Amino acid sequence: MSSLFKHLRVHQIFGANTDVGKTILTTALVRASATKKNPVFYLKPISTGPIEDADDLHVKRFGGDFAALIKSECIFRYKEPVSPHLAVKLASTGDGSDIPSDRTVVNSVANRLKNYAISINTYAHAYVETAGGVHSPSLSGTPQADCYRPLFLPTVLIGDSKLGGISSTISAYESLLVRGYIVDAVLIFRDQYYRNWEYLHSYFAERGIRVSAVDAPPARLSDSFENFKTTSQYYDALIASTETDGLSDIVNHLDDCHSRRLNNLETMPKRTLDTIWWPFVQHKTIEGEKDVTVIDSAYGDFFSVFNPYHKEKKNSVLLPEFDGSASWWTQTVGHSHTSLAFAAAKTSGRYGHVMFPRATHMPALQLAERLVHDGPGKGWASRAFFSDNGSTGMEVALKMALRAYASRNSLELDSSSKKNLGILGLKGSYHGDTIGAMDACEEGIYTCEWHNAKGYWFEPPSVGIKKGNVAISVPPAVSATPKANTINAKSLSWVYDVEERLGTPLARAYALYIERTLMNLERTGGPKLAALVIEPLVMGAGGMIFVDPVFQRVLVDVVRSRRSGVSTNWSGMPVIFDEVFVGLYRLGMESTGPLLGVYPDISVNAKILTGGLVPLAVTLASKSIFEAFLSDKKADALLHGHSYTAHPVGCEVANETLRLIDKMKTSGEWLAAQNNWHQAGGAPGTVWSFWDSQFVHALSKLPVVEEVMALGCVLSIKMRDDSAGYTSSSAQMLFEPLSKWLESPNLSVAPGGASFNIHYRTLGDVAYFMTSLNTSPEVVRAVEDRIWSTIA
Repeated sequence: MSSLFKHLRVHQIFGANTDVGKTILTTALVRASATKKNPVFYLKPISTGPIEDADDLHVKRFGGDFAALIKSECIFRYKEPVSPHLAVKLASTGDGSDIPSDRTVVNSVANRLKNYAISINTYAHAYVETAGGVHSPSLSGTPQADCYRPLFLPTVLIGDSKLGGISSTISAYESLLVRGYIVDAVLIFRDQYYRNWEYLHSYFAERGIRVSAVDAPPARLSDSFENFKTTSQYYDALIASTETDGLSDIVNHLDDCHSRRLNNLETMPKRTLDTIWWPFVQHKTIEGEKDVTVIDSAYGDFFSVFNPYHKEKKNSVLLPEFDGSASWWTQTVGHSHTSLAFAAAKTSGRYGHVMFPRATHMPALQLAERLVHDGPGKGWASRAFFSDNGSTGMEVALKMALRAYASRNSLELDSSSKKNLGILGLKGSYHGDTIGAMDACEEGIYTCEWHNAKGYWFEPPSVGIKKGNVAISVPPAVSATPKANTINAKSLSWVYDVEERLGTPLARAYALYIERTLMNLERTGGPKLAALVIEPLVMGAGGMIFVDPVFQRVLVDVVRSRRSGVSTNWSGMPVIFDEVFVGLYRLGMESTGPLLGVYPDISVNAKILTGGLVPLAVTLASKSIFEAFLSDKKADALLHGHSYTAHPVGCEVANETLRLIDKMKTSGEWLAAQNNWHQAGGAPGTVWSFWDSQFVHALSKLPVVEEVMALGCVLSIKMRDDSAGYTSSSAQMLFEPLSKWLESPNLSVAPGGASFNIHYRTLGDVAYFMTSLNTSPEVVRAVEDRIWSTIA
């Protein structure tokens, strides 16, 4: 991740184009730094062309009186004077397997910077000069702006002084900006004819970026001695200049930028504790500034976290931290994904936000069509309703369901009865923090003073892997025994083969239990139930409870009076699938309907929907639900909405996310993960996980573990704990070592290769870990190793 040292100020040099004087101006910066009697490091990661023209040798050759303070080197050198991706191909001896990857390049740069920092005992500067322009290909062919992004080094942009240079400089700046780079300064030659620096000075001044314009170098002379002499005099003149925004001023400015960044990071914990009220945090337990995680940036599956407490004072104060909760279940393709940033940027530029009632725009229309016709709503949904997040999406779903029920049963319900319609659900469910969504759950840890639980909630049987065996835990109310009954299953694939299991005695017992319970509620005057609301397969916030899918299937069947399959007209009561957490491949499947063999009347998607970039939710509804709101009276319409309904940026980011998922689901990494679980479970099945099957089963056999479960991205580990529940701290304490950085001489899988810790979340006695949909197998295996070494 980002390399940031207190005593080594590092800047990366990007060019607006090829042949803009990047090496000349970087050499001038190196000399200006050296004149301050600071050690200076110059690093050229990739060089192409004859060795006599190599940039690192040029920097050293023209070091001037302070050359002894300058260390200059190149990592990857190729003799052909062409683009790096072509130069490395020409030098390759075989099938290209010897071509360094982006990861190799990034790790090599990070390791060099670390060694520079260790080697000095005083304040120093370092400059990392890229090759060509911002989008010139790296060795792998990846644009340099993307290749070096994991390093997240503050940047100096070398502008283009030639005709068309204003455009290319601004374009390069915007390319860096959309990727999150910090651009601290722009350097450019002072061409008296085109005068680009004048326009760019005012342009960047409006954006708070310093611009330094310097005279161009003299023409290259054929006589090498004379050329060296005139070039040296040129550099001497640049360094001696005392003009405002000269190179000496720019070096001081870069030092100030470095100091400000460090100061912000150092003061953020206290400022945060003085100002911010966190969600789901008991502030009384916060002991001090060390309890504040300061995230400087994020890339892929990792945060870059400020850690000033490292025992090695020369190490980077920014260290990688694996995002073990996928940032509260939102991350899909990793942090700072360029495609999503572009989707957000282009749509923001085209629309901003626009009104939606009686209107439409292409991002929203495309997303609605995709979700309804070729997504989780395929075959049953008719309409898509946009809202802000999962909780508000569930509020919409509840309004839809209750209105549909009340409309159909209007002759039986007076106004008072309509106000007291209840929800049928499962114990441990959670549908969001808004009042209506909370009322759809029984009294619990998340509810508040206004909470008014309306309904009845079954205690569900659950699925887990215990001591290496797949087991179904049936609660006493279902099994009619004093304690929960554990039933060993043939395999995980068998557990999720719902159609095969519908004829088993257990499925019949489920149906009998549900039917008797509902009949008893009616007979004893229980709440009038108007909608079934479930989190299919996994109840997340309730403790990562993996519900027996057959119980949920039978529950829907009973509610619908045994009508299964695709729903066109709801019966019994509307069925809502809360797929905010589980939907869109979080569990390895787009939607849970095909696995359960039954579809909802209403469903909600969020979180993965927008790739972890912006909030958005979509509530899908069947035709019969939609038609419940049709009449000649406006008062009968769904009078619900948000100011940012169908926010174009969110919709387009969602469209791009779904396009990326379409590509990933046929990838080799997904196929390998599926095969890993299919082999373990026998015949190919519908369930699989990115977490290794053998690892999961081995975890389940540990003495401290009660049970383990994994589907898709999700790994859940329930600890043995007599004080089980959300308020337990057993999992938090047991996994505490994961929050420590373990030093190792070997490169880690984190960007830059530094040792990483793991940011994790617990739900009482349950610890859970989550990947993105594109987390590499190498990262998953490394996280598994850390988990194993912590609790084994």
